[in-house]
Amino acid sequence: MTSILLPVQCPCGSHLGLLAQQQFHEIAPPVDYSFVPTWAIFLASFIGLCLVGLIGWFFTRRQKPEQPPKLPRETALEELELIAGEIETTNPYQFSIQVSDILRRYVTNQYALPVTRQTSVEFLTALAKSSPFSENEKSLLEDFLNRCDLIKFARYQATSADSHLLLEEATRFVKGEQLALA
Repeated sequence: MTSILLPVQCPCGSHLGLLAQQQFHEIAPPVDYSFVPTWAIFLASFIGLCLVGLIGWFFTRRQKPEQPPKLPRETALEELELIAGEIETTNPYQFSIQVSDILRRYVTNQYALPVTRQTSVEFLTALAKSSPFSENEKSLLEDFLNRCDLIKFARYQATSADSHLLLEEATRFVKGEQLALA
């Protein structure tokens, strides 16, 4: 216990000069007012958060069934339907490039033929030697590629009617067997 002498002041502001003796006691340790130990609270919180995370992960994983990859035919038909709405607004030259790219990607993905890396003439020459296509499909593909080349390279002044014809030929070629069955 320590005692300190301090001067006492009157409320009116005068200094009395008297010393007051005040006693200071040591600081008491903090009072533990929880009935549950702190480590138990942290452990329960950790376990609870882990359970919430595990349940959330389980439900998000469970709600997403894996979709099988789309077939090249489905992808090509979707792309052709998508650009069909752009026939009137797209330049026939640009439209022929888009349709040609879709059909070339389809043939590359469906039949594993390197159409995207060959010119039309090279591809048609290779098809004459060995081909997975019927004669009707070959002639349709040849006609389509010749029309595209005419528009793209000979700068034929194509119209929207030519674009409609290209789209129809590409769609018929992609549907292939489906048209024969229908």
